[in-house]
Amino acid sequence: MEKVAKAAIINLFREVWPMILIFCVVSVSLRLVYLVKSQTKFVLYKELFYLAFLIYIMLLFHIVTFQDVGWSTSNFIPFKEIFRYDFGSRLFFKNVIGNMIMFMPYGFFVSYFIKLKKSYLILFLSLIVSITIETTQLAIGRVFDIDDILLNVLGGMIGFYIYLVFVKIVDILPSFLKKAYIYNIILLLIIIIGIVLFILI
Repeated sequence: MEKVAKAAIINLFREVWPMILIFCVVSVSLRLVYLVKSQTKFVLYKELFYLAFLIYIMLLFHIVTFQDVGWSTSNFIPFKEIFRYDFGSRLFFKNVIGNMIMFMPYGFFVSYFIKLKKSYLILFLSLIVSITIETTQLAIGRVFDIDDILLNVLGGMIGFYIYLVFVKIVDILPSFLKKAYIYNIILLLIIIIGIVLFILI
């Protein structure tokens, strides 16, 4: 199953890397000009977070508007599609776990940027965004699936609680570790370790 997930990620980036490259060059250059002209302090980990969120939005847009849906039909009955797949099967991981994972970054990033403390806010935001996505898919000739909305919202909530754990960890760090350069080093290490693990697994 890990190999299937890895192959899916590789195929996704093969499809979108030109768009991501152009977007990154344009957005980073504009951001640097803004920081210089406004004399705003450059903080690497914050800028990487902003960039990661924008790339995530692009990937999300690609997934929900361009990827093939096969012979699927719209579903307006809650839990119908969720329970249709055998637990642990490839289709279960793709359609159930995949829809949750897809919205976990949304829950985390949104909570981080607007400092959410209440779960009902991310619940509401995830619901609105997911309904918008599903309605748009229906309007462009794809399919509407109410189970996708339920799973997306659950994923957003999981992302929110991951953010709360993240905040708790940061709060208990000793003061000498609560420095921008320490955060920069930690984030870079996480990125490097993540890339190495992805290659090796």
